[in-house]
Amino acid sequence: MNTRLELLNPQDEEQFVKDAQEAFNYGVKGRFNEDELKEMYEEDGQIIAKADVVEVIHKEGSIAYRIVDGDKKIGGAVVNLKDDFGELELLFVIPNSESRGVGQSAWKEMERLHPEIKVWETVTPYFEQRNIHFYVNKLGFHIVEFFGKFLKDKDMPDGMDGMFRFQKIMK
Repeated sequence: MNTRLELLNPQDEEQFVKDAQEAFNYGVKGRFNEDELKEMYEEDGQIIAKADVVEVIHKEGSIAYRIVDGDKKIGGAVVNLKDDFGELELLFVIPNSESRGVGQSAWKEMERLHPEIKVWETVTPYFEQRNIHFYVNKLGFHIVEFFGKFLKDKDMPDGMDGMFRFQKIMK
């Protein structure tokens, strides 16, 4: 495996968005019935709206990367950096490329590219058990907060109960 990160080429943004949507949809497929999924969709048939992906790509301080293996684009990541703090906004691997160490390899490259970052943070929903396992057991993040009906996050839209916040303090 020759996994690396490449800066997102603006001409590839549309495909990046489609790949992110496909990966996020795949993550919930089979976990929820059709009625539950309809309530979760941010836009027609999509767990994550195109506008949300575009917004994090273009947010001040954000850097978007393509995860590439050989010559194939197999995922993506968006981080937002400020001084020595980094927020992982998106990390995805397209279906049929996951469970091969791609995400872990890409994350190691992210840390190598940004040694100035002392604290990384990200969030994921309670039902994304694979993500929770990945962040905690593979990447060394720690769960530091759970947002639910008793603790709301001002940055989360209404109805986004059940989100874990993770943190990784670099040595």
